[in-house]
Amino acid sequence: MATAAAPATPEIHRGRVFLGCFMALVATAFGFIIRATIIDDWRVQFNLSQTQIGYIQGAGLYPFAISIILFSLVVDSIGYGVSMIFAFVGHLLSLVITLTARDFAQLYAGQFLFALSNGVVEAVINPVVATMYEKEKTHYLNILHAGWPGGLVLGGLLALLLGAVPLDVSTAVMWRLKMALVALPTVAYGILLFGQRFPVQERVAAGVSYLEMLSEFGTASCLITCALLVTGLNQILEVFGIAFPLWLAAVLVVVPTALFAAVVRSFGRPMFVLLLLVMFLLATTELGTDSWIADIMGSVLQSENAGDLVLVYTSLIMFVLRFFAGPIVHVISPLGLLAVSAALATVGLVSLSYAGAAAGMVFVAATIYGVGKTFFWPTTLGVVSEQFPKGGALTLNAIAGVGMLAVGTLGNPLIGMLQDRSIDRLLAERAPELREKVLVEKSAMLGKYYALDEKKLGSLPPQQRKKVDAIVREARQATLRQIAVLPAIMFICYVGLIVYFIQRGGYQAQVLTGHSAEDEEFVGGTEGPIEG
Repeated sequence: MATAAAPATPEIHRGRVFLGCFMALVATAFGFIIRATIIDDWRVQFNLSQTQIGYIQGAGLYPFAISIILFSLVVDSIGYGVSMIFAFVGHLLSLVITLTARDFAQLYAGQFLFALSNGVVEAVINPVVATMYEKEKTHYLNILHAGWPGGLVLGGLLALLLGAVPLDVSTAVMWRLKMALVALPTVAYGILLFGQRFPVQERVAAGVSYLEMLSEFGTASCLITCALLVTGLNQILEVFGIAFPLWLAAVLVVVPTALFAAVVRSFGRPMFVLLLLVMFLLATTELGTDSWIADIMGSVLQSENAGDLVLVYTSLIMFVLRFFAGPIVHVISPLGLLAVSAALATVGLVSLSYAGAAAGMVFVAATIYGVGKTFFWPTTLGVVSEQFPKGGALTLNAIAGVGMLAVGTLGNPLIGMLQDRSIDRLLAERAPELREKVLVEKSAMLGKYYALDEKKLGSLPPQQRKKVDAIVREARQATLRQIAVLPAIMFICYVGLIVYFIQRGGYQAQVLTGHSAEDEEFVGGTEGPIEG
């Protein structure tokens, strides 16, 4: 009697899965860019300070780290498909909360949930793509992350076009219509990934144990992550007016780290720890600046649409160039690409700070900055995936999570506070008689500060209002020079790593099983931008 054949394992439709992952990243970008285009509407409607706006922008970023890190610990157990259901439901629910928001706290909550869902998305898509294209990780991770700038461009243009339609609606209705656009790519990735089979992550396939994965991550990385998570918790409580004692914060950092150390007994890989710290700078340089650039340049150019177009334009540069990361890293290595990018980002930010309101100068400076920031995020993911494969989904996603935590809890509020303090300083120097009329004292995690009060500003006579507006524009643009220090430090770090690898015989990827680690197979050296 013939034995019945075992049912065939469902096929992985690699192209559809990749496209679904790409569209999920587009959805996260829609939320980011549309928030940037309507942030000024929120400022006026809810009378928000720059620092409060920084908190909202931060809430749209750092909760990402909570979910990406937590899901990285369990995603191999619960499955990629179940994880993406969490992301899909979270994205839709966050839209409902934001669209019905009536105050600062509700806006904060809506953006917080959206960022949590974004983290689940990246907890899935990064290891999935790195596993499906294991011989060209940096190349395909760059292509995957072209979905971010692609979403910024498409979402930004749709928001601008919607704003240009002569609809007889209030500002409060219009920003809600723009925010509702996020549903388009969300539904698209839900349809594409529904019922799809995902690959087994390379760490799991190679038989690397869960404890080995944790050891690769290490105690030092756990300490950094816990400290940032507690900083984020402090920010949440602060927004809702709840005191957070310093002793409790210390306990929440030290106890989990100590328990982790007792189990793992590993400091972690020093290079990975360095890359985690560099992510503080990288995320603030890219995402922190992008959170503010439309608002800052819109103020400088005295046109909200012009400010939005600056962000859309730099995102378009990123979208195009990320398809060609493979051939570039084949020539200069991933670390060489990161070093060049850091140098260009420094020059671009400094140039933007001095460009004034001259459209031509802003265009040139924005071009340099756009090229500079293009390869930061996905190339770093590629380096981590190539150098620390035993860390599996944890090291790959923790590097992104720490970046989001850093920019959300520290970077974005810091950029907001730098603007508030720069405005305060210039007003004290040039218009002390007006300073007292338009500023109000506020406090935040980063300390007390003075911020513009929109209601007081609106009550000034036209000539005084014009003078204050000019000072505010100059002060906010000058903040970009301070941000430029960050990629300058990154450049030094990358050059140090390049020297380190030269002394060890050159950059090579580490492999777990099955193939050689040399040359173009692991630096993404393909001739074309993407395979069919």
